[in-house]
Amino acid sequence: MKRTVELPLTREKAAALAAGDEVFLSGVIYTARDAAHKRFNELLDRGGPLPFPLEDAVIYYAGPTPAPPGRIIGSAGPTTSGRMDAYTPRLLLLGLRGMIGKGKRSEEVIRAMQRAGAVYFGAIGGAGALISRCVTSAEITAFGDLGAEAVRRLTVENFPVTVVIDSRGNDLYESGRKDYLNHKSSGNA
Repeated sequence: MKRTVELPLTREKAAALAAGDEVFLSGVIYTARDAAHKRFNELLDRGGPLPFPLEDAVIYYAGPTPAPPGRIIGSAGPTTSGRMDAYTPRLLLLGLRGMIGKGKRSEEVIRAMQRAGAVYFGAIGGAGALISRCVTSAEITAFGDLGAEAVRRLTVENFPVTVVIDSRGNDLYESGRKDYLNHKSSGNA
């Protein structure tokens, strides 16, 4: 099913999404990769605040390239999400509601998503230049010394993603594979 979601991503909005839904996000998302996630964890260990509010936020696992002339941002494709798995359950407990990346997530992350009512969106790897056209503004909000891995606040319009894991734990990577194997074994492939 195709859906349009205005951010922030509330628990109610997340609950309405199902694995396999094609979604167009509009509003604010934040970029953060593994180096930023490590720093988030260090800040939390010291009792400090994070550089943006996590409640109902969406983090995009991306490190955009510098903006070419006339553009807001450079290529902004997703990175492998599993590198953030060690940090994700803690952030979900603090209100993180959505993540965008590519690749599978651990069972621990999926269980934490179910408890938090969160969703995991997949973005198309290799399409970073096209995806960047959905970004209407970009600003570094933290950890500028990390270069491409700095935390950025992006305003996006009709940012295309697919629900890979919904808030009930349904996983498109698993169900899609099973559907394919069942279809293939029935002689319809």
